[in-house]
Amino acid sequence: MRRRMLATYLVLVAGLLLALAIPLGWAFALERTNELLLDRRADATRFALLAEQAVQDGDISQLRTEIARYANLYGATVQVRSNTGVVLTAAGAALPDGGAEVERGARLGRTTENLSMVTPFGPVRAVIAEPVGRDAQVLGTVVLATPTTDARHAVAAVWFTLTSAALVAFLLATVAVRWLAHWILRPVAELDSATAAITAGRFSARASVLGPPELRQLEQRFNAMADAVADALNRQRAFVSDASHELRTPLAVLSLRLENLRPHLIASGTTAYDQALEEMDRMTILLDDLLALARIESGTVVAESVDLVGELEPRLRTWQEVATAASITLLTDLPPQLVAVLPPETAGRVADIAIDNALKFTAPGGRVTVSLTATDSHACLRITDNGPGLPADEITVARQRFWRSPQHANIDGSGLGLAIADELATAAHGHLTLTPTTPHGLTVTLELPLHEM
Repeated sequence: MRRRMLATYLVLVAGLLLALAIPLGWAFALERTNELLLDRRADATRFALLAEQAVQDGDISQLRTEIARYANLYGATVQVRSNTGVVLTAAGAALPDGGAEVERGARLGRTTENLSMVTPFGPVRAVIAEPVGRDAQVLGTVVLATPTTDARHAVAAVWFTLTSAALVAFLLATVAVRWLAHWILRPVAELDSATAAITAGRFSARASVLGPPELRQLEQRFNAMADAVADALNRQRAFVSDASHELRTPLAVLSLRLENLRPHLIASGTTAYDQALEEMDRMTILLDDLLALARIESGTVVAESVDLVGELEPRLRTWQEVATAASITLLTDLPPQLVAVLPPETAGRVADIAIDNALKFTAPGGRVTVSLTATDSHACLRITDNGPGLPADEITVARQRFWRSPQHANIDGSGLGLAIADELATAAHGHLTLTPTTPHGLTVTLELPLHEM
């Protein structure tokens, strides 16, 4: 919208400046051309009178002297011809193209009434012809070709001044139009900033109520809508958090009672009993994951300086034992120290989720690699395995909540792990990506900013 407004205003300004500058430049060039015509026609008329007198007296010496002096003074070409076209006397260079046609008109008794308009680009010389004699008796002609250098320079100077003034005016108008567009569109920019902030998860952002009445009304309605959306999300998160928290106690009690039933089991009920305990564990994990998601989405986490290596090393030692028990090689490549400003436990929890998935789906004898690198602005945590991996169509949906791959449906899990990892990355202004590993496997990459965003 800003570009369209700028383009519209600047086109109008440019059109106005051209509508002023072009007629002014054209009028000055025409005036200077007419001035040149009148001046040089007066000279040609004077030579015609001298030529008439010289023809009558039979002596052209004075005429020859006059036109020679004139030609030297103005750098012009002057020719006096008889009514048959014979040159009686001449001074200066040859006539330019078009001189013969003008001379023929003068032999018919016509005086030069118009010249081609003088511009900085030409003509270089102007040709004027004047008949010699009175009334219908034409004794000869005077042809004068005069340089237009002074006139062209004068026109060029005026055109340059007009062009410079128009450019300066256009630049000033551009500055004014940009300021005007900024002032007019400021409410829209405020609304756009608030929309972007809410899209990024900052639901407390609101648009400033300013500008014309129509935009103020739109901003008020937008803020009311944002309040309603934020309130609904807060209610939903509070419900999930409260429900998860409140259900943990009954589940713990139920799990304890199930454990107390073990001494009273008969042999035929052992399998069902173990399955019940597994379901209890699965529900506990699910509630813990839901509670973790609710806490992340609440936006209460605060960024601080975190040593990523110090956060990862204790967890990796624990996972090393799990990997060894599963006959899987866990390789680590960490720098001595790497400090970033982000919510604590972000890298550690994402690593837990990714390593847990890698160990679940990698067969004994497989390999899982954890590496941490850094650039000037970002830290990069990669967890790579050589397990079965995921097809491309499943990678695109793997971070959705409660999604589980059909080919791994028999493996324990809540379907919330990667969703939690993605929310953790977003809360830290980072980015989580999943990519296939060659020849098979999956790489989970977490990019985190080193400095506070």
